[in-house]
Amino acid sequence: MSRSTIHQCQVFGSPWAGVYATLTHSARHYGRHWHAVYGLGLLEDGAQSSASARGKVQAFAGDLIASNPGEVHDGQPLGGPTRRWRMVYLEPAVMASMADDAPSTPSGTVELARPVIQDARLSQALQGLLRRLGAWDARRQSASADALACEESLVQTCALLLQGHASAASRVAFSAEVNQVRERLADDLLEPPNLTEMAAMTGLSKYQVLRRFEQAYGVTPHAWLLQQRAERARRLILSGADLAQAAASSGFADQSHMTRIFARHFGFTPGAWKQSAASGGRP
Repeated sequence: MSRSTIHQCQVFGSPWAGVYATLTHSARHYGRHWHAVYGLGLLEDGAQSSASARGKVQAFAGDLIASNPGEVHDGQPLGGPTRRWRMVYLEPAVMASMADDAPSTPSGTVELARPVIQDARLSQALQGLLRRLGAWDARRQSASADALACEESLVQTCALLLQGHASAASRVAFSAEVNQVRERLADDLLEPPNLTEMAAMTGLSKYQVLRRFEQAYGVTPHAWLLQQRAERARRLILSGADLAQAAASSGFADQSHMTRIFARHFGFTPGAWKQSAASGGRP
């Protein structure tokens, strides 16, 4: 494998279904995408340039990187062929439960303030959490002492993150037409409307639908649809569905199609997710 094609990603489960971690070493240039979960990570080696809700940013070895649910971003190596980073991902409900302990941040409306963070205490806490999750995943034990150690690290990390780097989420008002298109796509992942139908339901031209949707959500309706399908497949696999079932129930043409989109969106395959994240995790 040449350095220009390097992409290695491991996914690690946790004692909870709403939390998982990854270790990635990659030369990949990620296109614009988003996740349905919060992400907090450490760039261990190399550097990265990425788009974010706050414009173009750069992160270097030792920096923390963060993203909010639904926040469109991309990423590519900076100054070298590859970079390596570790991430922990948290479902919004997990973050909301942690926000109850942060009076300055309204529960359920948490927004991480910056995509790149320098904070030595938070970095140390995150590294401790990642080590414990890796050890828990390797042993595949759910003994109370192991789970408690992971939970203590999770709470400590989230507390430092919320206290120093979070605020009330800003609420962006999109047009009724754009919201209508998004809701229709979300309701009809298996048989989505085409641009002609979107134009008819909104009274806009096809080009207006395309332009306004991308302005509002950072990606085209088709890209948004594929990412929603990947998110649905992730949750179905976590709940016990086999890969073929998850593909069919999420609107993919077949399992191989799901694998391509899933791997492009998350960086790891559905099989790796099923093996490392779904097994052993618990609600």
